[in-house]
Amino acid sequence: MRAGAGELPAWQLTKSAGHVIVDSLVAHGVTRAYVVPGESFLDVLDGLHDSPIDTVVCRHEGGATYMAEADGKMKQLPGVAMVTRGPGAANAHVGLHTAWQDSTPLVLFVGLIPFAHRDREAFQEFDIKAWFNSGAKRVMVLDHAERASEIVAEAMFAAMSGRPGPVVVGLPEDVIREHVDPAVHPVIPVATGGMTTADAAAITAALLDSTKPLFVTGGNDWSQAAADKLTAWLEKHHLPAAAEWRTQGTVPFDSPSYVGPIGYGRPRPTYDLLEETDLLIFVGTVPGDVITDGFVCRQDWNKKNFLVTIDSSLRGRSGPVSWQIVAKPDVFIRDLVEIELPVKEEWKAWTSRMRKEQKAFAALPPAAPGNGPARMDTLMANLVPTLRHDAMVTFGAGEHTNWAHRYFPTRRYASMLSARNGSMGYSVPSAIAASLETPGRRVITIAGDGEFLMNGQELATAAQYGATPLVVVMDNQEYGTIRTHQERHYPDRVSGTQLKNPDFALMAQAFGGLGIRVEQDHDIPQALTAALKAIDDDNVFALIHLIVEQRVKAY
Repeated sequence: MRAGAGELPAWQLTKSAGHVIVDSLVAHGVTRAYVVPGESFLDVLDGLHDSPIDTVVCRHEGGATYMAEADGKMKQLPGVAMVTRGPGAANAHVGLHTAWQDSTPLVLFVGLIPFAHRDREAFQEFDIKAWFNSGAKRVMVLDHAERASEIVAEAMFAAMSGRPGPVVVGLPEDVIREHVDPAVHPVIPVATGGMTTADAAAITAALLDSTKPLFVTGGNDWSQAAADKLTAWLEKHHLPAAAEWRTQGTVPFDSPSYVGPIGYGRPRPTYDLLEETDLLIFVGTVPGDVITDGFVCRQDWNKKNFLVTIDSSLRGRSGPVSWQIVAKPDVFIRDLVEIELPVKEEWKAWTSRMRKEQKAFAALPPAAPGNGPARMDTLMANLVPTLRHDAMVTFGAGEHTNWAHRYFPTRRYASMLSARNGSMGYSVPSAIAASLETPGRRVITIAGDGEFLMNGQELATAAQYGATPLVVVMDNQEYGTIRTHQERHYPDRVSGTQLKNPDFALMAQAFGGLGIRVEQDHDIPQALTAALKAIDDDNVFALIHLIVEQRVKAY
């Protein structure tokens, strides 16, 4: 049938499902998508062409999903990654596992074989639900093109609701080319919970009854405004707060209420706090494996623990539960700061004691270089005084991260991005995502030599899109954390942990940044000055390849 005079033909009144998916992401506030392209989702890529969403083309699906996961940590909005079927989906799994264990909102779009080819062992065919159901909050497949916008809304909602986490959406390549009504599904509001009258009375009574209370902040579901309000309230009442492993910065590093990190490799004083405190209040997280040192610490059922989390199932929790408040951090803090308490002298003494221990632990080593091989202590002592208030650090997994845990001045929410599932290879991708999200902000990543080569190729992505992190590669020619465990259980039998590395500085130069190799301690200040100048004046990333001795640790 021909269109009447003045009427648009039917095909102009519709859009492809792939384009509707992009429109729906825009409606949800998504500003960036990290992709490794594949022929299976070309129509979505075509939709991105004219959209306001920045399409960041990555070099490996693991790097892409790490970047999207870092986005989710920074924004309270799911990070978005797009990969292709089969091998692409397999490579993306590492970022998905990180988002699952770190409670990070993430939506992973996976291109799939045509609907008509399903269950015929087609090229790169796999069962997306069998692969991902155990490691994602939901796995959805767009089998009906007219549901394209609805499924995006459902995926975004699922990633943010309750305990945040990853959602996987499968996109059959023929279905996303079908034309549908272009209407966009409304954003589905996410419940945030809040304190009831009974909750407020219970936490007030518990605090008034306590002489050694301790707040523990964690998770990725905060806003800066809530972090500021909590800090002011804690300081007003002389109450202490520790940070869950690798989430430092919610209560600032230099706040008189901040008493240090709790997790693997923690300094001994903060480990002891968990047993000594008579009231623990977890906000945004729960006492899980890492905090409790393998479900050992704080297991006495007579201990008093208040858990503030939107996850009513308390997944991952161990030890006693005295009271649960079902709320996201922002709304809990909104209600908490309305509670007025008399300040106890015992609180002042308790907080002051712990704060003194934390300040001593975090005090910088001497900045003057010594003789001999390069040392991370010297680099941190020279780097930290140059950092602005909003500086950010990222890292993956390994003993090299302890220099950041100890010395880096995390003064804002999400100023420390890391993989709390212990995943290696996170450092460079997360630094790129942070630099792209906050251009002009000083972003430092500390990578181990073993970790760096797992996603170091994403420096090509940094160069392509103008990300300017400072990358510090601590090269001790080994998988240091595993060597430490090896020495503990199999002393003097080093096996499978030693590395022979390339010149990482030359690699950085090949990718388009500045690379500096440092072997002697006295060369560190000059190298650091040159690296920061390249970032600020030449707008390129910089990498310092620091050759250090084995078995030297931050603490």
